[in-house]
Amino acid sequence: MSWFKRKDKGIQTPTEAKKEAPDGLWFKTPSGKIVHTRELKNNAYVSPEDGYHARIGSKEYFEILFDNNKFTELDPEMESADPLKFTDSKPYPDRIKATQAKTDLKDAVRTAHGKLNGLDITIACMDFNFIGGSMGSVVGEKIARAIDYSLKEKIPFLMISKSGGARMMEAGLSLMQMAKTSAKLALLSEARIPYISLLTDPTTGGVTASYAMLGDFNIAEPGALIGFAGPRVIRETIGKDLPKGFQSAEFVLEHGFLDFIVDRRNLKSKLSVLIKMLQ
Repeated sequence: MSWFKRKDKGIQTPTEAKKEAPDGLWFKTPSGKIVHTRELKNNAYVSPEDGYHARIGSKEYFEILFDNNKFTELDPEMESADPLKFTDSKPYPDRIKATQAKTDLKDAVRTAHGKLNGLDITIACMDFNFIGGSMGSVVGEKIARAIDYSLKEKIPFLMISKSGGARMMEAGLSLMQMAKTSAKLALLSEARIPYISLLTDPTTGGVTASYAMLGDFNIAEPGALIGFAGPRVIRETIGKDLPKGFQSAEFVLEHGFLDFIVDRRNLKSKLSVLIKMLQ
């Protein structure tokens, strides 16, 4: 005889009394592990089950890196213009306004200065949610001004890259940002001020070909996609199959383009050690 017996058949709960889990309460990693979003946040947005690093933006990186999440943002109101009068499926200004409303960001990078474990630092962090983290005139100018601030105050500069590359809506003006940011970083080098470049998932195109690879230390998060052109383009160009793990942070490290890979949970402590070494 069973210890439990249902007297009434079927589910008796009325529809209005049913409770559903709210959206965004759980996070599923690519390997299928389920993590509560609160636990994920408390673990620097890294899955404790399999170590998967969830994609995050400037808001989360600033929370992780700046002491007590206190910082002063630089050029927070800078927005893109439309010098080329570009239109694809919609006019470029309309696309900018729609993306700003959706993401609550002004453009694809935020810059700020504050303290990291008591050390003064300037941080520029890209946001992939803003038109794929694409590099336009505003991105280049904000990074250049952040470098200027580091030069003026003689404090280290950290660049957190997460981008699909140059912004096609700004064409040649976008590509000019590669030269502008690289020239500013050369001034930082001449002044012997530390520059650390953190490559996160994904870092590609003109960003990889400029400031992302010019650090005194080039470091990356585990599993980050790092490359210039996409795997399909390369495969079709060379006519050969690509190695397993091609363009992963681990592959790039093995071939000498990175100094080391750092778990996001250890990022703040690793950065403070690097800064002390370089100063």
